[in-house]
Amino acid sequence: MGQEIEKKFLVTSDEFKKQASKETRITQGYISSVPERTVRVRIKGKSGFITIKGIGNDSGASRFEWEKEIPVSEVEDLLKICEPGVIDKTRYEVKLGNHTFEVDEFYGENQGLVVAEVELENETDHFEKPSWLGVEVTGDVKYYNSMLMKNPYTKW
Repeated sequence: MGQEIEKKFLVTSDEFKKQASKETRITQGYISSVPERTVRVRIKGKSGFITIKGIGNDSGASRFEWEKEIPVSEVEDLLKICEPGVIDKTRYEVKLGNHTFEVDEFYGENQGLVVAEVELENETDHFEKPSWLGVEVTGDVKYYNSMLMKNPYTKW
């Protein structure tokens, strides 16, 4: 069992693509998307995962997270029983200083949305901010993937 500490930001340009060391297509669905606990299944590249996340703390930067790799065939079966709405995105990894930013470019009903997350050791951990990093949206639930599934970006 682990604690996830991350900050989330909007992205203001596609400059991050030039700095990316890796990109991976991700398809995911939610078996449960209630705020107290989300249960997600995901195909990330050629691997499958099931993830359980707890409710965030007051700032929204920290919460319980448990993840286990499972066969892609099992994810495909579980996607059939997920709540309506699938998240489809490409994740770019951008290393900057001691941190790696995960930048998600969304497709489908979330087309046009690009967000970046950076995992931290603690909430006050200092990190270098790239020029393409925009407004911080940490803790803003409308940017959670589980909410984008229910209320897509193109419908805001």
